[in-house]
Amino acid sequence: MALDGRAIDEQNTAKRAALLGMSYIDTSSYEDTVLHKQYMSVPEMYAQRIVPIQATEGTVTFGITTTTTQTTMSQTAQRFGDQRVSFVLISDSGYRDYMKLFDPPASVEYKDISLTSAESQSVADISSTLAQVRADDMLAYLVQQAFKLGASDIHLETTNKSARVRFRVHGVLHPVATLDHDKYRQLMSVLASAADISTSASDDQTGHINQSYKLATGEDVVVNLRVETVPAVNGVDAVLRLFNFQQDRLRLDRLGLDDWQANEINDIIHHPNGLVLIVGPTGSGKTTTLYSILNELNNPERKIITLEDPVEFQIEGITQIPVKSREGVSFADKFRSVMRLDPDVIMVGEIRDNDTAKTALQAALTGHLVLSTYHAGSAAAAMTRLIDAIGENPLYISAIRLVQAQRLVRQLDDATKQPYQPDEQLRSLLAKIIDSFPGGLQRPDVNKIQLFRPGSSPQNPFGFNDQFAIRELLTMTPAMQQLLMRPAREISTSEIEKVAHSEGMITMLQDGLLKAISGKTTIEEIFRVIG
Repeated sequence: MALDGRAIDEQNTAKRAALLGMSYIDTSSYEDTVLHKQYMSVPEMYAQRIVPIQATEGTVTFGITTTTTQTTMSQTAQRFGDQRVSFVLISDSGYRDYMKLFDPPASVEYKDISLTSAESQSVADISSTLAQVRADDMLAYLVQQAFKLGASDIHLETTNKSARVRFRVHGVLHPVATLDHDKYRQLMSVLASAADISTSASDDQTGHINQSYKLATGEDVVVNLRVETVPAVNGVDAVLRLFNFQQDRLRLDRLGLDDWQANEINDIIHHPNGLVLIVGPTGSGKTTTLYSILNELNNPERKIITLEDPVEFQIEGITQIPVKSREGVSFADKFRSVMRLDPDVIMVGEIRDNDTAKTALQAALTGHLVLSTYHAGSAAAAMTRLIDAIGENPLYISAIRLVQAQRLVRQLDDATKQPYQPDEQLRSLLAKIIDSFPGGLQRPDVNKIQLFRPGSSPQNPFGFNDQFAIRELLTMTPAMQQLLMRPAREISTSEIEKVAHSEGMITMLQDGLLKAISGKTTIEEIFRVIG
């Protein structure tokens, strides 16, 4: 549950005022707010982040925020030199509430965003709506709509003439709106304040927002985001990662695993020790897979500890520890501290360096089940990188249980998908993939293959309604161990994949082809994601 955003804002502002040696006022306790409109215009208050909150004959007190500049304060004091001017720190929430009184919002109809084939008209409509609302309403509305559409991210991108907003839905970006630069700066100001980051920083930043906002309609919206910003040529770009996990959905039986995949993973994770790696690029569902495994293992008999940067979803019964890597704290350092807490299962958000890799393997050797993610193109490529990191160490190799690579692909809408027969060129390509299937796997008859393409309906113009993962599972068989015992310089990714394939591993491409034949997705989608 999101904490009371206003209470948190006031608490943080009071601490900030104490550090700065400034006076602080909690404006949420004001019952009758008097508006002293004679001192400043509304545009000045917006531009300078300052608002007159108290005035008597000969004195005036201005409320400022943590982003109000010293220059603004000096110029304001000079401007009203004939009066006694003072400044007090108020929260960003308090500032926004004052501005709603000085500049009441126009009545706006919030329409649901729909991703249709007529995107240009939809973008124009939503852009018009956003142009009329306040920055905090913009943020709450965009997050609300992104949740409704099942988006994973909101992309805010600056261009030479404007800024654009896009939602990533089922792995594909869709234009939603455009904003003029002034409106975009307002949105970024609210975003930066809520995420505790700076809009003027010269390097990339990471922040987190977990607050409740109230739209002008009176509707409450919980905003739970990870915010990533980076300075670009035309301004600051941002990606807002939505944390929309539902704990009851984080289960292995909800991951779309084939029976043999589920059995293999279950058998491995219920061993008391070993290393399990989930491999793939950003946005491939690695975290969802890890959390689902943790939920499967979560019971009163086990002590489970996670190290995450940041903690993306809180799970009851698990000790979750944030790792602030931007402040110089490494996963390896925290890992060694956690080992003293006698855990049964340790989840490391990501193995980023050789030190963390070796520490994870040492823990796996000493009676712990260790789960983590790794960035690599395939299971075999991940194994090659891991061998490079740990060197020629037979004990480390014996600690590895499973390397699972995965990608997310879009799932066809069963109500609209269209069957078709592949042409000769495509059939020839499919035949090559089928011929590469490992022994023991039933091979489909290429001459009888039926594929599917997306259809369309007013409710679903693009023909896809979800995502699922295609996977490859590389396990530590005796043959694989024997290969990995050789000097590291003699081991290549292709050799690892060849041995894994001979031991029955199905590659992501092969898994994807089987899913396309079964009608879950299109062959074009598999080629788009895998190559």
